Amino acid sequence: MASNKGLGKGLGALLGDFSEEPVSSSAYRLLPIYKVEPNPDQPRRDFDEEELQALSDSIAVHGIVQPLTVRE
Repeated sequence: MASNKGLGKGLGALLGDFSEEPVSSSAYRLLPIYKVEPNPDQPRRDFDEEELQALSDSIAVHGIVQPLTVRE
């Protein structure tokens, strides 16, 4: 019988350690878009222009449903 080892790294290797308590909603901040930089480890690099436009249109109509999470 073959053993299932998976990828061997787990979410901790991909996302980091999230053992800290969640930040309260009072700690939410607005920041200028120029301060947001893409994660260099993000595997998605190529984006379809039509899909980006559809996303932009959806955000304009509905807003962002879930807050964006960034790290300092």
